[in-house]
Amino acid sequence: MRCTIVPPHMLERLAGDAADPALRDRARHTLALTSAQFTERRTLAPAPPAPAEDFVPRRTIHDAEHREELPGRTVRAEGGPATGDADVDRSYDWLGITFDFFETVYRRNSIDGAGLEMISTVHYGDRYQNAFWNGRQMVYGDGDGVIFTAFTGPLDVTGHELVHGITQYTANLEYYGQSGALNESMSDVFGSLIKQRHLGHTADRADWLIGQGLLAEGVAGVALRSLKEPGTAYDDPRIGKDPQPGHMDDYVETYRDNGGVHINSGIPNRAFHLAATAIGGNAWEKAGRVWYDTLTGGALSTTIEFAAFAAETVRTAARLYGDTAAETEAVRNAWRGVGVIR
Repeated sequence: MRCTIVPPHMLERLAGDAADPALRDRARHTLALTSAQFTERRTLAPAPPAPAEDFVPRRTIHDAEHREELPGRTVRAEGGPATGDADVDRSYDWLGITFDFFETVYRRNSIDGAGLEMISTVHYGDRYQNAFWNGRQMVYGDGDGVIFTAFTGPLDVTGHELVHGITQYTANLEYYGQSGALNESMSDVFGSLIKQRHLGHTADRADWLIGQGLLAEGVAGVALRSLKEPGTAYDDPRIGKDPQPGHMDDYVETYRDNGGVHINSGIPNRAFHLAATAIGGNAWEKAGRVWYDTLTGGALSTTIEFAAFAAETVRTAARLYGDTAAETEAVRNAWRGVGVIR
């Protein structure tokens, strides 16, 4: 599973078309490093959770010191003081906020549900243009300052990548085609919800953006993705135009990016946004509960496609709120709105 926040089509555009040779070289090196991580990640399988009774985060932050070796030098452990390195301290804080979100909202104890240690490495590589979950830990690049800023910046980047870990330990959705797009979408959905709760934003006030602030000054775009309006997050000659569809009529058939997992995730992303805004209030409370219970409930096959996942969310909503409840109808209508349910 190549669980990266920046989709490969953005980096491929930079690697092939950037007028600046330094930008080309960095993008190519980032793609090569990501491919190497993908090769390692495919060999990993979810470990059986160890029992844990206390809901207490266990965070360890490492510094790769711009090398490409993991995990790097330990620079901050749980309960330790701030270091003064903004990337170290942001990573530590964002891990804690993500832990608190799942503990408080869904009574989940860390990534595996059993108190798994939360590990991050910052300053990975030389201006590495991505962040990823490798099956064991978070890894952040510093960005190049030209296209991308530091990947520790946006809270939802950390939330997104850690939720790949939760998916790994629950439904373990295969990272290809529609199941892979659902894997990406679950990370976008909960990454957005973590940010919304942290900011105190209700569904109607939220920006529904992933990676806002990650694009450097001068890049024509607001974020990496928009759950509200897939396909509108960026349009810049160096990184291309956001290719995400928001409806099944525009579903992209491709063998690239593991069958378009970062592209077609726009469809279930928009379905969640439609459901959450129709229900109203705090999106993590009802719509988020439906999606979380569906992900973790044990009913999903690893290769599930959009239509079957939609049906499971409707079943979950009916179980939680009643078959004729407004919340359940909002979920049904959301999937109709993106053409998954006709």
